[in-house]
Amino acid sequence: MIHLVIEQYCNIKLILAPKIYLTLILLSLFNSYAQQGEYLDLAIQNENELSYASPIEVGLDSVIIYKKVDSIMKNGIENQAFPGAQLLVAKNSKIIFHQAYGYHTYDSIQEVALDDIYDLASVTKITGPLPALMKLYDEGKLDLDAPFSNYWKPWKHKKDKQELTLREILAHQAGLIPYIIFLDDVLKEGKIKKRFIREKPSSKFTNQVYDNLFIKNKFNKKMYREINRSEVSPEKKYRYSGLTFLIFPELISQISGTDYANYLEKNFYDPLGANKTGFLPKTKNFSNKIVPTELDTIFRMDLTKGWVHDENASLLGGISGNAGLFSTANDLAKIMQMYMLYGTYGGKRYFSESTVKEFIKVQFPENENRRGLGFDKPLLNNSELSVSEAYPAPSASSESFGHSGFTGTFIWADPKHELVFIFLSNRVYPTRENRNLYGLNIRTVLHEVFYNSLISTAND
Repeated sequence: MIHLVIEQYCNIKLILAPKIYLTLILLSLFNSYAQQGEYLDLAIQNENELSYASPIEVGLDSVIIYKKVDSIMKNGIENQAFPGAQLLVAKNSKIIFHQAYGYHTYDSIQEVALDDIYDLASVTKITGPLPALMKLYDEGKLDLDAPFSNYWKPWKHKKDKQELTLREILAHQAGLIPYIIFLDDVLKEGKIKKRFIREKPSSKFTNQVYDNLFIKNKFNKKMYREINRSEVSPEKKYRYSGLTFLIFPELISQISGTDYANYLEKNFYDPLGANKTGFLPKTKNFSNKIVPTELDTIFRMDLTKGWVHDENASLLGGISGNAGLFSTANDLAKIMQMYMLYGTYGGKRYFSESTVKEFIKVQFPENENRRGLGFDKPLLNNSELSVSEAYPAPSASSESFGHSGFTGTFIWADPKHELVFIFLSNRVYPTRENRNLYGLNIRTVLHEVFYNSLISTAND
């Protein structure tokens, strides 16, 4: 068996770096042994549960993939798009690529590891509140086309909001303003107001914002009031807004009768085996390393690590719907695989197929709005665009969906091609002003590598 596997790869060992060559051999050996029952606990799996394989085993060209991805990642690190990153790709329910590159910071001390935990930023939206909303919709507890004010009662008294629907809100078609900077409420001339934040916990300050920083318990109500009072544009067209994702956790708790974070763990993360996904990882004593984000010179005056980067989520005690989730590449792959299989994973059904298909379809194409319900979608003319203009990869199907995150994260699934793509980085280190990840178009270029490999093997 070992000789056969080595012979399979002998034609590429002179092209690829030794580390990559060894990885390919080990992946194939692992999969081959599992198939023969050497690792029965991993080999005996429910249908469509993720397992490991080499690109060759699903008909992809390993040489081209590793060579191109290595080159793109090296270029990103050299041009300081990020100090380090990792990429996981699954095809046909097989993880066929998972590699780490670079370091946590530019001091080159802590290497990126495959089980590192990342701050997901806005990827939280489709891995936190969205599955909860989908489940509640599936159970008939939410109506996409009824007024959202039926569920969020303060909007009953807001003329500009009382008729907005959850469908409009999730598709970013409601006319809500994009963002409110609540940090302005807790800072005055660069100093923290003790009215809202204290350095020690007390009965009125129990929610932790950062090491030795605690937010007033009722500050969330102040945030809700400002959101309730925010302006709504009468023009109904695509306008990205994260406001309602700040109130979704409270709404989900009210409707389900269960604490938001506990609801997600019980209904999704635990049964999926996504055990490193959750809020406030600094408090959970994980053995995994947590990748830092920004060197904050405005609020926390420290290298933000283990606490959410997004300030609004931070002021909610780190548990929010717009940001706040931390996860690993493997956990995210399971979540996206479940979505891609229309609500099922590992023999368990999480949503009805019809619910998933409703949420991942484009909702308002007539208004040039590409969005699904919570999910991002390809540009409406994406297949006609070049790699430099497209979002995501131009070869991604119109059925595909996902989301990106401000910290440098990106997850995408394509049911047509059975492809899951997970990219994790901390591009905001040392500052959010670093936009080289976008300028170099790294995520789109990486994404397209795997589609090109699919196309080239199909044409052979």
